[in-house]
Amino acid sequence: METWDTDIVLQEKSTWVALLEHSTQINKQSLSQLFLTDNQRGQNMAIQSGQLYLDYSKNRLTSQTVNLLMNLAKECKLKEKIEAMFLGKKVNQSEHRAALHIALRAPLGDHVYLDQENLVPQVQQSLMRMRIISDRIREGKMKGATGRVIKNIIHIGIGGSDLGPFMLYEALKFYSDRGLCLRFVSNVDSSDFYEATRDLHPEECLFIVCSKSFTTTETLSNTRLARAWCLAHIDSEEVVAKHFIAVSANEHAVAEFGIDISTMFVLWDWTGGRYSIDSAVGLSVMIAIGASNFYEFLCGMHEMDQHFLHTPFHENMPVLLGMIAIWNNNFQKTSSLAILPYSHYLRRFPAYLQQLAMESNGKHVDVNGHQLSFSTCPIYWGEPGTNAQHSFYQLLHQGTSVFSADFIGFCQPLPNELTSQDQLVANLIAQTAVLAFGNQSLPLSNGVNGIATTTLEPYQICVGNHSSNTILADTLTPTSIGQLIALYEHSVFTQGAIWNINSFDQWGVESGKKMADSIAPYLRSAGLSSDHQHDIDTSTQQLIQHYLSKRGG
Repeated sequence: METWDTDIVLQEKSTWVALLEHSTQINKQSLSQLFLTDNQRGQNMAIQSGQLYLDYSKNRLTSQTVNLLMNLAKECKLKEKIEAMFLGKKVNQSEHRAALHIALRAPLGDHVYLDQENLVPQVQQSLMRMRIISDRIREGKMKGATGRVIKNIIHIGIGGSDLGPFMLYEALKFYSDRGLCLRFVSNVDSSDFYEATRDLHPEECLFIVCSKSFTTTETLSNTRLARAWCLAHIDSEEVVAKHFIAVSANEHAVAEFGIDISTMFVLWDWTGGRYSIDSAVGLSVMIAIGASNFYEFLCGMHEMDQHFLHTPFHENMPVLLGMIAIWNNNFQKTSSLAILPYSHYLRRFPAYLQQLAMESNGKHVDVNGHQLSFSTCPIYWGEPGTNAQHSFYQLLHQGTSVFSADFIGFCQPLPNELTSQDQLVANLIAQTAVLAFGNQSLPLSNGVNGIATTTLEPYQICVGNHSSNTILADTLTPTSIGQLIALYEHSVFTQGAIWNINSFDQWGVESGKKMADSIAPYLRSAGLSSDHQHDIDTSTQQLIQHYLSKRGG
């Protein structure tokens, strides 16, 4: 697409060169020094959007750095690229598609166009169908083939069709109907399906099968298991019709499988899997938390969309978060980003962000097919605090790896919740401080051998000088989660736009699937024939033979 094409490679842009020169000066200063030279740094490097508050002051940067980053964004035509996405241009160049997930949360009466067609009415129609099913199940009015009430929802998918809804269900579990049972199945390992269904009655189960192509091996394998399990226990011709719903873009494959297409929800080709959490892929979550809460979630996402589209870059939270990620990754050489939510309910959030960021921006060529000579997406990883403090924080504080971190927390506990919120948030804030400034100026509470001291042995020292962002939401609500997810969606887009890569395809994933499809026949048969051995490397040959020799049967 024209907006992405450029005659000047990124590393030759004047602002990129200026940032490289600037980084040599920043690298001479520690975070402690940066705070000492600016007693208003904490206030000046913080912004609010909706329910979210972002403090980015504990990154190794200055106001000059931020100005240069915003100039880079302008030089890379970030504003034009944002507008191109919102206008339905084919920003997914390799697949010649738009990326209009923003239409999925546009309110009734809004306009989001694709080829001069307003998408909002069909999105709203899909939401209304979702609400009808959700309300029927929550009111105990949906029945299976034997007349028993549906009260168990099993969501089958993988990748974006699993990570998003699973994360969102866990995040909003406080708001869920505990009279309903919601389970998720994704792994082709059949033990995943077994554990999800072993204590359930098939007569009371509804399977929601989410697959855009409806050809995904793992999802179809688990759906076949589900169908066989139901047929083994239910003597009725209506088993599939009464117990299965599909969310897909492939109507023919859904019908061929036997699922009634009248109950099928369309997953449009302008919605990527990892951006589909707010589509019918989220039906299971709507059933769990209710339509009203799901609509609040959509409203939160839409609020962040509008903020991203209309707010000047210096005050634009997704742009700031994305450009700071560029700075840390490309100029501070942080090869990984730890996602550290201080909430039990957000324990699946790091896994969700892994796919969102790494599948989007884990690319080695730009949109023109030119090889990139700089780092793109860092490795995303993490666990919830405070559990993580007793796991890998030792490495964060005293290891040798170069990383940055995003801390996420909430200022207020959920209503009627027994809480130690002050202690939880104290841990969050303390960890950001020690990562930034180290512990050499802090007294030890017990000292050495029980004697209080401010002198630390080398093995006790935390040097600090590690960059981090802190995101605080008012409280954990459907709205704030919607804002948080959209924040990271647009931050990921911002980074891809600067690197001039396509954040909406995933050809590396496809190559792995094709290789698995080529190996599977050998495992189902007696192994490799002499005719095929020359096509496969010796390691793969040996692994196939070893597996077959130990498999039995």
